[in-house]
Amino acid sequence: MKKFFFTTLLFSFIVSNIVAQPFFNKKGMESASIAYVVKNLKTGNIVHQQNNLLSFTPASVTKLITTATALEILGKDFTFKTYIEYDGVIENGTLKGNLYIRGGGDPTLGSYKMGDPRFMQSWAKIIKSAGINAITGAIVADVSLYDQEGVSPKWLWEDIANYYAPSIFALSIYDNTCRVMLRSGAEGSAPEVISHKPFIEDMILHNHLVVKNIKSDSAYFYGSPLSNERYLFGAVPINKKEFIIKGDIPNLPMFFAKEMDKNLRNIGIKIAQQPKVLFKKENTNRKVIHCQHSPKLSRIIQEINVKSNNVYAEHLFKYLSLQKNNVAHSAVSIGVVKSFWKQKGLNTESLFLQDGSGLSPKNKISAQFFVDLLCYMRRSENFEAFYNSLPVAGESGTIRQFLSGTALSGNVKAKSGSFDMVQCYAGYMSDSYAFAVLTNNFYCPRREIVREIERLLTQSIR
Repeated sequence: MKKFFFTTLLFSFIVSNIVAQPFFNKKGMESASIAYVVKNLKTGNIVHQQNNLLSFTPASVTKLITTATALEILGKDFTFKTYIEYDGVIENGTLKGNLYIRGGGDPTLGSYKMGDPRFMQSWAKIIKSAGINAITGAIVADVSLYDQEGVSPKWLWEDIANYYAPSIFALSIYDNTCRVMLRSGAEGSAPEVISHKPFIEDMILHNHLVVKNIKSDSAYFYGSPLSNERYLFGAVPINKKEFIIKGDIPNLPMFFAKEMDKNLRNIGIKIAQQPKVLFKKENTNRKVIHCQHSPKLSRIIQEINVKSNNVYAEHLFKYLSLQKNNVAHSAVSIGVVKSFWKQKGLNTESLFLQDGSGLSPKNKISAQFFVDLLCYMRRSENFEAFYNSLPVAGESGTIRQFLSGTALSGNVKAKSGSFDMVQCYAGYMSDSYAFAVLTNNFYCPRREIVREIERLLTQSIR
């Protein structure tokens, strides 16, 4: 029996090294690190593994943890709620008090992904139908459910204020994204800022962009969450009559209040005071005019995992902290997530979590943890919602090119994750295997590392 065990172990070690060896034999991969686990879901046996307990930067594969945790804690039918409220009294068509929009963390308000971009016009009609034609107070954006931090302190400065790393507050609008229209001329000149959508009247753009003979832009926005100033650096292509770059919406809570104020004034409601923002909870007696529900969580996580939507993921991640706190804070969410999975029997010693989207390079997670989580979800009553949220290799989402033309095309549902020197995948193969492949610190073209991962996966279940 001992001889059989030793022989089996030796064979597994040899096969694992044969499968992974090409990673370390190609130029640009000499300094790369790789970890992977492939587990048979039917037998529970590990098919292949290497460096399975080492923690790697997983990029957006982190979203698997956020969405799985949210499903288990909140349930697939959970919805975010946003309230329209007022204090004071309504007399003869006049609200003698303030009108509040109380945020509940809904990332889909006005979203071009899943919401109604004209939702405020609908809200304005609801408010008017409540008998309000004038307001003696102000429109108040109540963002007190979430903290004032806005962005994770673990994010990189080069990412903050770009459309994929905007500030996260209890009120969200238009995917928290501003599209800036440029016109470019000759190489070496500065592009002209033509317009921006949505229009933000008090936004100050410091344009340090240059025009270069390139095909795509390398433009970045820089700025802090509650500032109205944004700095543009980088390059855009030559001779473009219209060229769009995307950043965040500066000072998002105030912008939300002003948008609501504008929509109410547009239908004739008079408002005495200027819009305001409420950051801290207050004990006031308010009456509810309307409650807006988001789409169900099962739909929201599809957007997160198929399109790798950071905005949706961070809202959801932050909301999880409300299991322990009455004000949402990402640092508390980290504890909630780790505690939940530890209670479920998963080894969290290799789970070093910093955010919900995977944008922070300080996230460090093992391939083993991802596979253990995938195995747990396979047995969960929420598995169908979780499984349906994943894109299909060779067909959809961020993995529509992955494994295309191989035997696994159309037979893998997984989440990808990538940024500089990081390329990772985790998910299910052929309904029979859970896998995670994490690679860090390569400097070859990304397509080469992807081909090696494809080769590893196709060979691992032969």
